[in-house]
Amino acid sequence: MSRRNLILIVACVVGLIFLGGAAWRAGVFDQGEAAGTALVGGPFQMVDQNGKAVDQSILKGKWSAVFFGFTYCPDVCPTTLQTLAAAQQELGDKADRLQVVFVSVDPERDTPEQLKTYLSNEVFPKGTIGLTGTPEQVAAMAKAYRAYFKKNGEGQDYLMDHSTAIYLMNPKGEFATVLRHNSPPAELAKQIAEAIS
Repeated sequence: MSRRNLILIVACVVGLIFLGGAAWRAGVFDQGEAAGTALVGGPFQMVDQNGKAVDQSILKGKWSAVFFGFTYCPDVCPTTLQTLAAAQQELGDKADRLQVVFVSVDPERDTPEQLKTYLSNEVFPKGTIGLTGTPEQVAAMAKAYRAYFKKNGEGQDYLMDHSTAIYLMNPKGEFATVLRHNSPPAELAKQIAEAIS
């Protein structure tokens, strides 16, 4: 092998190492997964259904089932909240260790007052925390939770397309697992109880 070829090979290897290191620092490679933790959750600034400014500290001290939706949702959101309420009952004495957090992806219509009225439905989980905010705040929280949403339609009767996952967060506010919104209440309760134990 000629000296010129050897220099070329060494230069290529050094270049690849340099580019790989730069990509790693820039987050191109998912460092969270490599470390065994999911990159779900993080800091947020929102407003609850009482008009109070809140942040990620509301997740501290309890297990939290975080769900993204909107109050004008015709099907998935009310069904999911009813299922979570039934799962809460199935949990028995462990129910007081779980809180439900409903995050609106429709800040245009979901004011704190609208959230408060919506969440007062007796078939929804007791003590559910409703969150809304500016479009920028909502987008930032959805991004932190890897939640998808998009406005669908025009006029006052538009809908919101959104992801349906329920994120179970531990009492430190860290991601524990994803719960499927269409699981039976007994299955949800079992998953939550196993996480809590």
